[in-house]
Amino acid sequence: MNRQTYFAKPEDVDQKWHLIDADGKVVGRMATEIATILMGKHKPTYTPHVDTGDFVVVINAAGAVLTGRKAEQKFAKTYSGYPGGLKHTPYSKLQKDKPERLIELAVRRMLPKTSMGEKMFSKLKVYAGSDHPHTAQQPQPLEL
Repeated sequence: MNRQTYFAKPEDVDQKWHLIDADGKVVGRMATEIATILMGKHKPTYTPHVDTGDFVVVINAAGAVLTGRKAEQKFAKTYSGYPGGLKHTPYSKLQKDKPERLIELAVRRMLPKTSMGEKMFSKLKVYAGSDHPHTAQQPQPLEL
């Protein structure tokens, strides 16, 4: 019986494309599933030091739902780097103006804060409507 632990190598990783429809889905619950797929933890070949995750395309981000009073109480913060350059944008305004940014913020905070986390985050593609330019990759619909 072989008792060696399997470690995936970057050239052995098979990355698939998944399509998620965010219409009517809760942002936080959807973000946890997306982060798991981006990290590759849904695969039996998951290796912590190798990016084994898949690509995720999220459509209809404008239809994503925030529960409770998060729309009024939570804020997205951006800082320009200058004194007094901190801006607070309520999630309700962000949901109207840039709904894809809302999902990106939620998923980004669930990924590792390393260079590999940035690489994982780059595999997330979010679109406010139902159109996306990734039809050539043939993403498979994924029900959450």
